[in-house]
Amino acid sequence: SYSFCTLLRHTKMSFLAPVNWVLEALMIKDVDVDPSEEEAMNSALSWAVLKKQDSACSNTVITVLGEFPSFVKLAAMEAEMLLQRDKEDDTKLEKGIQISIARGVLDPITPPAITKIDVKGKTPDDVTQLILSQLPKSNTAGCVVVLQGMSGTGKGTTGTTLLSKLPNCVTWSNGNVFRSLTLLAATHAKQEGIDLKDNAEKVLTSENVAKWMKMLSFHKTGDKKYDIKIQGLGLDVNVSEVQNTLLKETLVAKNIPTVAEQTQGDVVKFAAAALKQMTDDGMNVILEGRAATVQYVPTPYRFELIMNDSQLLGQRRAAQRVMASCFDDFKKGGEVPGKSAILRKAKSFCDDWVKV
Repeated sequence: SYSFCTLLRHTKMSFLAPVNWVLEALMIKDVDVDPSEEEAMNSALSWAVLKKQDSACSNTVITVLGEFPSFVKLAAMEAEMLLQRDKEDDTKLEKGIQISIARGVLDPITPPAITKIDVKGKTPDDVTQLILSQLPKSNTAGCVVVLQGMSGTGKGTTGTTLLSKLPNCVTWSNGNVFRSLTLLAATHAKQEGIDLKDNAEKVLTSENVAKWMKMLSFHKTGDKKYDIKIQGLGLDVNVSEVQNTLLKETLVAKNIPTVAEQTQGDVVKFAAAALKQMTDDGMNVILEGRAATVQYVPTPYRFELIMNDSQLLGQRRAAQRVMASCFDDFKKGGEVPGKSAILRKAKSFCDDWVKV
């Protein structure tokens, strides 16, 4: 239903021309959110596109909303947040690596050679094909494929696409190694009757960390799948059995940042050994991460996804937010919306977000 202002703006009566001019100058927001019949008809953002929730969908959102003022603001905000978060993450990781070097766990390293791929104008399939063209053709020998780059450059999507293309392929994340190590550190502190955060220097000694790392092993289970085993301090479990329960408990979650800062090197070395074990077994492994840590994993197959256009990075992340929110809302309501409803919902989301 149109508001009074909207009705005035859309009337064809000539005597209202001065009123229309004033309303244009004031940029009445409720008109911007409510798409015209022509705008909705020409929109490429249909339900068939929206429900795919893929890169083609995000590109469509950018095309459709690219000049909508609130989307422009949202994209700018997202770009700024991405750059800031990446900067903060890199600083934390570098600090952790320097701590591990000081502890003698890691040696300083010259960054290895890497192939840079500019993802601007390329689909995930395009990027994947470029990577595949540089990998070994053997179907029996395994390899580690490192993917690094700024947030928003499509590392996750590219990794998923590679996973579907490479034979006998898995992805590796250090997340569960950090959680396992944190569980051991927190258990030790609890048994000692002290708080880990308040006594980090006392708990996270080189001796203790080395002892806990020996309680973690990487092995093949009965069903021939690789898993991490935690064995010590009263614990005897496989990570796959507790990754959504014990490793997600508050005792672990609240202490991960404290433990991770001190143990970057230990986890990187554990990961490197595990990856070698899998590739020796003929498996292909995709490792996604930051340069500061993945550079310690030996492999000649390194790729950095780059995009020098920070505005486009922001647009992509903004589009992902818009399309995910719209899809969830319509799915919960059990609706199969038309283009007009989708466009209205997308614009409203942008307006609401930039007000926060």
